[in-house]
Amino acid sequence: MSDEQYFTTQPQVASVAHSKDQNFAVLRMAGRDITVGTDRGVFSRKGIDQGTMVLLESAARPPGTGTFLDLGCGAGPIALSLAAFSPQATVYAIDINERAQKLTAANAQRNGLLNVITCAPHEVDEHVRFDVLWSNPPIRIGKQELRKLLTTWLSRLSTIGEAWLVINRNLGSDSLAVWLTEQGYSVERLTSKRGFRVLRVTPTRVPGQPELSS
Repeated sequence: MSDEQYFTTQPQVASVAHSKDQNFAVLRMAGRDITVGTDRGVFSRKGIDQGTMVLLESAARPPGTGTFLDLGCGAGPIALSLAAFSPQATVYAIDINERAQKLTAANAQRNGLLNVITCAPHEVDEHVRFDVLWSNPPIRIGKQELRKLLTTWLSRLSTIGEAWLVINRNLGSDSLAVWLTEQGYSVERLTSKRGFRVLRVTPTRVPGQPELSS
């Protein structure tokens, strides 16, 4: 399978979901085990990738309620973790990959996480604002496309919102942090572990600015 297939809308490689060849990984999050089934044509089909694990180990625990976003959900380990930590929150899991969407939905159902909404990016109502955004973004789509993706979704953080991003250090984590700062975001360079950097990104706070409702 080519590296590009996981960020296409319809992967051409045959699915192995619901077959004896499907892989399953178990995450220990929020005091419980979360089973994540993976598939061919979806990011990190052999299990939970290292970058995602670094993010899940490093990000601050999300608030109990609110509207959250897993940007580029793949098989859904980030969305499922958010949903387990905060069962009263609404968690959007979005991906352009239709197989990833179906896989995340199946994994949410498998684990009884009914607060996960899985959909394509264009299906998210334009008025929804996010209090938490966690992402292991698709670096390999290219710098310009990545910046466009992040600009689009970071602009939809609520005024109390924050994003946690994990980026491979060899693939431009520090230059991305500089660029985000230039766009007016507050960026903290946090954990550096196993070759990955975790960034905490928040919008510039404007005194007296009303909070956007989700």
